[in-house]
Amino acid sequence: MESLDVLIVGAGPTGLACAIESQKLELKYVVLEKGCLTNSIFHFPAQMIFFTTPELLEIGGMPLVSEREKPTRNEALKYYRRVVGAYGLNVHPYTEVLRIERTAEGSFTAVTPAGAYNARAVVIATGYYDNPNFMGIPGEDLPHVSHYYSEAHAFSNRDVVVIGGKNSAAEAALELFRGGARVTLIHRGAELGQNVKYWVRPDIENRLKAGEIKSYFNAKVNAITPGCVNISQQGSQIEVAAQHVFALTGYHCTTRFFDQLGVTYDRETLKPQFDSKTFETNVSGVYLAGSVTGGKHNGDIFIENGRLHGAVVASMISSKSTNARS
Repeated sequence: MESLDVLIVGAGPTGLACAIESQKLELKYVVLEKGCLTNSIFHFPAQMIFFTTPELLEIGGMPLVSEREKPTRNEALKYYRRVVGAYGLNVHPYTEVLRIERTAEGSFTAVTPAGAYNARAVVIATGYYDNPNFMGIPGEDLPHVSHYYSEAHAFSNRDVVVIGGKNSAAEAALELFRGGARVTLIHRGAELGQNVKYWVRPDIENRLKAGEIKSYFNAKVNAITPGCVNISQQGSQIEVAAQHVFALTGYHCTTRFFDQLGVTYDRETLKPQFDSKTFETNVSGVYLAGSVTGGKHNGDIFIENGRLHGAVVASMISSKSTNARS
């Protein structure tokens, strides 16, 4: 195996930013991604519009051109493809890292179905979108239940339940309604989340007020069956018709690599231990970047600030590599 300076796990915007900065510092690196390039963004809803402006999604100093004030999912996908091509980044898509081991010499070996990679440092930039927050109820694994929403067309003239009260749930409910579905929104809170996009909130609130989208707030989901969702609300049991269910209850980071490498993390919040100035964990040579740093509390780290981790991490690895060579 060729010995690398750094192995980057995850080809999202943050992982790509780490790669760009590593390349600038002439570090030998590889980016391993179990799915396609920017896999999480690819699985966002097809018509999604980002909450932020284009310049806050940019990496490597390349401009993101958008037709509107805020970029769309498709514009972001095109942009990150262009960045990878322009920099000639060493990205290996569809190469899942099965495990990472520390060697006797203190380096790291990442094992994949395609072979193994050895590096002096590891950057975990896996995000959180691959790991839904399950409710732990009967029927959550039925075929008509999904924790991801794509587009509305397939659900026209169908009874669809959306579980959740934040941005993803509100936007999905609106698109499904306009796509001809009979939509019911179920949320455990008393009202929609405070961070619902400002252009989405009045739209969804008006649809709820008019009864065009049915809703149950302060509701607990008890079970899902092939034809309905059973909920409790104010002491009553209610059966809500559901031919399809979108359980948009949020996501969390994976702890698999933490466990394999011995990275310390809080078992309740899944928040890992790391130096906030260097992003190095309690395991020397293992760094974190992007939203993986937040554990379950991923509402503070987005592309906008996670992309900035790349320069810090690459600089730290470069300084250690220089010292090791001298």
